[in-house]
Amino acid sequence: MKRILLVLVTVLFGLPAVAAELGDDGLHKTDWMRDTFKDLREDLAEANAEGKRLALFVEQRGCIYCTKMHNEVYPREEISDYIRDNFFVVQLNLHGDTEITDFDGEVLSEKAAARKWGLLFTPSILFLPDEVAEGKTAQTAAVAVMPGAFGAGTTLDMLTWVNEKRYALDLEEDFQRYHARRIQERQNGSTD
Repeated sequence: MKRILLVLVTVLFGLPAVAAELGDDGLHKTDWMRDTFKDLREDLAEANAEGKRLALFVEQRGCIYCTKMHNEVYPREEISDYIRDNFFVVQLNLHGDTEITDFDGEVLSEKAAARKWGLLFTPSILFLPDEVAEGKTAQTAAVAVMPGAFGAGTTLDMLTWVNEKRYALDLEEDFQRYHARRIQERQNGSTD
């Protein structure tokens, strides 16, 4: 009965459907997150084999901003579909003990990796390039980092900017300029 009520409210008010459930670790789980051995070089190779971009979603139990993203932003069809179609997402726990292998070969816990990478806030998303040079860490190799919770437009623009490799195309249009242009285009009714 609760599920039917949720669907009715979602349809009537145009709200995104709740797509994430809480896992045993207290983190939100979605169908587009991958359960891997957390060897980042292997994850990157698998992402490349699928023609997708590797993204590391760093979250923590009880994070109100993670909840906001999972309840209000990620469930939007255009965003969840875009992530599912274009990104290979590996979730990491800011305070987790699961071992990961960083690109530089160091094996450490999720929480030690988060400290190593200088991550203080959740959610944080690290977007990785197609290739990571020897000796680089996830943080030093990342082409972009999205620290914190943002609205649907900003999130979709960041996903698109990274996926289209716009960071490498035009130094005159960094993400902020790209995002400002996209906002203006949406206001003008043009999305080309």
